[in-house]
Order: sequence, then structure tokens, then C-alpha cells
Amino acid sequence: MAQLSDDCFAFGGALLPLDAARAEIAARYTPRTSTETIPLRDACGRILAADAVAAMNLPPLHNSAVDGYALRHADLALDRPTLLPLFGRAAAGDAPASAIPRGHASRIFTGAIMPEGTDTVMMQEDCAVTEGGVLFQPGLKPGANSRPAGEDVARGATALHAGRRLSPADIGLLSALGTSTITVRRPLRVTVFSTGNELRDPPAPLAPGQVYDANRAMLTALLARLGVIVTDGGILPDQLPPTAAALAAAAATADLLITSGGVSTGEEDHVRAAIESAGSLTFWRVGIKPGRPVALAEIGTTPLLGLPGNPVAALITFAALGRPLLDRLAGARFVPPTRYPVRSGFTYRKKTGRREYVRVQIDADGTATRYPKEGAGILTSLTESDALMELPEDMTLLAPGDFAPCTPLGLLFD
Repeated sequence: MAQLSDDCFAFGGALLPLDAARAEIAARYTPRTSTETIPLRDACGRILAADAVAAMNLPPLHNSAVDGYALRHADLALDRPTLLPLFGRAAAGDAPASAIPRGHASRIFTGAIMPEGTDTVMMQEDCAVTEGGVLFQPGLKPGANSRPAGEDVARGATALHAGRRLSPADIGLLSALGTSTITVRRPLRVTVFSTGNELRDPPAPLAPGQVYDANRAMLTALLARLGVIVTDGGILPDQLPPTAAALAAAAATADLLITSGGVSTGEEDHVRAAIESAGSLTFWRVGIKPGRPVALAEIGTTPLLGLPGNPVAALITFAALGRPLLDRLAGARFVPPTRYPVRSGFTYRKKTGRREYVRVQIDADGTATRYPKEGAGILTSLTESDALMELPEDMTLLAPGDFAPCTPLGLLFD
């Protein structure tokens, strides 16, 4: 069958580059959420509202990193073993030990405060204990096996920056710094809609021509992983008045509206018209594939992200544009997911002017194979692929052996 235009984006006018769309989001929006102070134990996944500044050194005092013997490095001979008599003992939790005499060593255990005057620890398995003391072999570097005060974080330093989504490791760091409560952003409130007369919610019976709605369930799951309070807006019919009314009502209480489907130019696509009747449209055609027109708009002062109706396109456009928008509104710093160069095992041709994401499987040798079914509605292309290979706007040909950046699917929504 002859192709009458370049693709489904060809409705006139240039496509907005993906980077320009992201820049528009960054320039237009500021955080919409207030702050609250909560127990640190409840803060995992929340957005840090202000820089966390260390009120103490971490570690608080110079201590040993191993079980062994503490000494002054200057007391060691550089070219032969050194025998030092023992003086004292230091264990984790003990008060700081008194200074040891020069030319002596002290028994010390992991985490114990270094005795005054000592700067180096030799591991016990590298020492020989004799009646006269401890025999140290040459070659130990100054400061070895010891942890200076503030080595991890110095008092007054910024331990974590505002806008960070707190991870379990972050919670551990803050606890080690003596934090018991933390000020974070309140969760975003997002209302999610699907559109289309053909959609039904499981387990309702399907009439001919109807399908079960995958997008609302998928988007709700994505948002829940990001700590969002989700309101289910339901399925909007292919009618302008109820669509416009539902969006206006939701905008009164939500921080963000997300729709899927209905933003194209078909006679049954009413989301764009509803936006224009109740708000303003920022953009609606972005150079990205898979993905039919994706819209950014406002209903009153509430942002709206209009995603494509096909599930794969909805997920990929959410990763590309929804995530930076969500982070911006939530007060989080958007950090693009890590990409890794992967060798292509296939040929792929594309047109210029749009960024394309190819679903791939990666074998044990690190070679990517294109998933055989590429339609924007093939959900198994997501469940059975390993990564998205990203092809830039100016590329026209990917040949076997070429390297291209890939993002593992598991990293897209962390």
C-alpha cells in the first residue's frame, strides 16, 4: 500500500524536537507542592525539600577501618621489619584512648577511635605478635587502614542536595549524621484518564470492537512507583462536552492531569479540542517514535500531559516527557536514566527529524537484536525486551556493528 505522507505526524508544520520540548517544560514549570517534616524512617522515595547540611563530621572521630595495631607511621623502618612493644587496647565504643608513647603500638579493633598520636593501622593478619611486642613488615603507607574524621562527610558540607529522591542509601547517610526528621515535598496529586468509546475496565464483558484499557493501569503503576497520589479519572467518552467538563473538574484539585488517547486530529479525538475550549495548548506534536501526537497543555493553571493511546507509545512518551514534567512539578531534579553503548546486530533505517526508540533484546555478548514485533500497541515488546535503543534525530541508518545508546527498561522509572 502506498504511503501518502511521511508518517502519522504529518499534519503540517515542523515537529518539535524532544530536547526543545524538555526545555519548554523546564522553563515553564516550578514545583507545585508544599513541604512537610516527617520521620526519617518514612522518607524513602520522597523528594528532599532543602539541602541536607551535615551538623557533624562523618565519621565523628579518627578511627580504625580494620582489626589490627595502631602506630605512628614515623616509628616504622622503611627497609626492614620493625618490632614495637604493645601499649593499651582500643575497641569500638570505648572512650578515646590516651596517647601512646613513641615507639609503641596499640591493639585496636574496627571502629575504635585511634589513640592520640597514632595515624596508621596494620591489619592483624599482616603482623607477627612476639613476646617483645608486634613485628611490623615494611611497606605500609601513612594513614593506611584508618578513617579520618569527616572522611565521608565534613561538618558543614552539603550531604544531599534539594530535589533528590531519597533512596535507602540516602536514608542511611542521613541517619548516620544524626537526622531523625527531614523536610520533604508533599506528594503530587495526579488524575489519570483514558479516552475512547472502545475501552472497558476488566472484568466487564467485551462487546465486538471493544478492548480492555491497559493505559490507566500501567500509568497508575508507574506513578505509584514515583510516590504520586493517583486519582482514577476513568474512561472519557469520545464526546467533547463530557471530556471538557471532566478535565475542568479534575483540574480544580489535581497538580497534574494525564490523559491517553484523543490528542490526534481524528473526528473522534476530542482531548485537544477540550483543552482548547477550557485552557491553552503549549505543544502537541513532538518528534519522537513510537508516539503519535503528545500534548502539553494547561487547564486553568493545572498542567495536562496528553499521551498517545497506544500503550507502548504512551509508556515511552511518559518516560521521555512525563517523567521530566513530573519531577519538575514535584520539586525533584530530573536525571535522565543511564544509557549504555550497545552494539547493534541489525540494520535499521529511519527518517531525520525525530528521535526513535527501538525495543531490543541484548544477548550474552552484548549485541542488540531488534524485537520482531514493533507496533505501538504490542505490549509484549515491552515485557520481552531488555532495553530501548535511542537513535538521534540526524541518524538515517544503523548498521550491524554500530554502537548506539541503550537504556535498560528497568531503569526508565526508578
